[in-house]
Amino acid sequence: MKMENAQKLEEVKQAMKKAKDRRMYERYQALYLYLQGTRAEAIAPILNRSVQTVKGYIQVYQTGGLSALKMNHSPGAPVRLTKEQQEKLKQTIVSSVPNDVGFTARHNWTLEIIAAFIKREFGYIYSLRGVSKMMHRQGLSYTKPTYTLAAADEEKQRQFSEDTFPHLKKD
Repeated sequence: MKMENAQKLEEVKQAMKKAKDRRMYERYQALYLYLQGTRAEAIAPILNRSVQTVKGYIQVYQTGGLSALKMNHSPGAPVRLTKEQQEKLKQTIVSSVPNDVGFTARHNWTLEIIAAFIKREFGYIYSLRGVSKMMHRQGLSYTKPTYTLAAADEEKQRQFSEDTFPHLKKD
């Protein structure tokens, strides 16, 4: 039995060395201490976790081994806006500027303005990161606006760039 425990300790020790994520390292550390004979009640304050959390790590390990401790991707909080609300938001952003819907910003939608719009229109509070993720899911991305003259004469622009501007720059 001691040989088996030594193998388990070595396996956990190697996992700790390879762990890149602090939370995974913490889980392995809890197991390492447990396999050395430390009780969960003593491990919990060392890791600043509840006894229940530490016992959960141990139970998961005992039933599924080290691989069972791996964390899956957390999907985050469920989306609060309905599909219709999300579509209304997207259409508002795509087809208008903040000033059109009552904000002082004249041209650019920012994450802060979108969050304020969501709160005002739908009653939900979103973090800036949450707004950013929602915009990404909607197929929208932030780009810095570039201004172009719609009726610009290309020949006059070329002439200014090549002839007039270099002379102004020299003076």
